[in-house]
This record gives sequence, structure tokens and C-alpha cells, in this order.
Amino acid sequence: MTKSTATGPGPGPARRFPFLRRVSDARRAAALAGAAVLAGTAAVCAPGVAYSAPRAAASPVPATDFRDCPPLPGGVDPGRWRCEVHTAATVLTMGKVTVRFAPITMTHAEGPMPDGGNGQVWGAMHSTPATVPGVRGLAIQPEYGGRSDAYTGTFSLRFRLLDPLLAPGCTIGATAPVDFRMKRSGPSTWVSQDPPLIEFSAYDDTFTAPAAEHCGPLTPLVNHRLGLPAAGGNLMTYDASYTFKTYDQLSRIPTR
Repeated sequence: MTKSTATGPGPGPARRFPFLRRVSDARRAAALAGAAVLAGTAAVCAPGVAYSAPRAAASPVPATDFRDCPPLPGGVDPGRWRCEVHTAATVLTMGKVTVRFAPITMTHAEGPMPDGGNGQVWGAMHSTPATVPGVRGLAIQPEYGGRSDAYTGTFSLRFRLLDPLLAPGCTIGATAPVDFRMKRSGPSTWVSQDPPLIEFSAYDDTFTAPAAEHCGPLTPLVNHRLGLPAAGGNLMTYDASYTFKTYDQLSRIPTR
């Protein structure tokens, strides 16, 4: 969790956010206590992470740890199923903010089912919190939203908001996750055949960003500051690379 470095409350929150005058006395007291964090203008950047406008970036080298490879469905051929480890450098514009995440790693398996159809099994996702530029002390962490289709480029995420003044369950997409339908920015590139390494870029500018939920008394202020919900003007860019092994190449085939 990113700690706040705010040193004072700055200009009054009621002057910055007029809607606070309409908050009940109890909620207004809590909002005033958190104004220095949520209304700040200086970003707290994690070491080695720079935040700026989205730009083209080299695809990150994927992790080569296959420990998250999921168990295979029954009756399939391990030699025809592959476990893919996928690493993406992601920039997210949602509402009023743009966040550059540290590389996100996802693992899944795919291959033919006994009936000839395409099969896939989700493995795991790993991410780290990123500070929100312009909002002191606030960090956001992407989490798997429960839906993924590697064949069509669709998946869902939730975004947990982290700050000591917010309730632990404060999340964008808590009730229904944010659904992404990624479109390729160009063709995939084989960087290496052995080991296999493929790079590609994709984006989605059509998704809807829901409001944050379960943040406690500061929920209205959080959503006002982040510009949520936002039906349009959102963008995710995605510079990725992945590697894979067929299951017969793994040192151990996971079992259920």
C-alpha cells in the first residue's frame, strides 16, 4: 500500500468540491479528514515507475515461471495443450485519471477439446499497486474479474483502490467487473522461436468505467475526484509479450 506524503490539508475541500456541503454531518467530518489525500495534486510515484501520457513502449519480457499453469480438462492430449505466460505493460485512462501499471503477468492454458472445439482454462494473474497521479496517497491495483477468453481478446478486471482512509473493499467494478474487448494495434511479432517469444500490442477504447463502491464515507468524493462513472473517453493500451510450453514439456503436469 502506498503511504500518503501529504503535509497539510491545503485549500478547503468544500471550496474544491461543492457537493461536500450536501454531505451529512458525520460523512462530512470523515470527508474533511481525508481531503488532503484525495484532493492533493502531487503524485507519489513508486520507485522506478514514471507516470506520463500514454506512449508506445517496448513489450516487457514475459515471466518464465510456469508454476501457475492450471490443471487440464479431462481427456485432452497434453502434447496439444500449451500453458501461456503473458506479461503486459498497461496504461489505463479511466474517468479523469491515467495510470501506468507495472507489468501484469497472466497465465492460462489452451488447446483442443476431445470434441474438437477450442478449450481454455484460467491460471492466475499477478499485479502490483500503482499510485494515481494527482491524487496523493491513493493507489490502484488491477485484479482478475472472473472472465477471460484468450481466443477473442476479452477479459474482465476489477480495480481495488488502496488508501488508509478508504474502506478495505473500495473497488471500481465491485458489483460487475470492467469488461475489456481488446483490438490488435498491428500484427504479432515472433521475437524468438526457441524459446518461443511473441510480442503484440492491443487497445480498447470502448469500455465503460463504473463508479467505485464500498469505499466508506469518502465514496462520493472518490468518484468525483476520479470522474466516475465514465461511459466514454476511456482507454486501455496494452504492450505485451508471451511465451509458452506444451504440457508434455512441463516438469510436472498440474492435477486437480
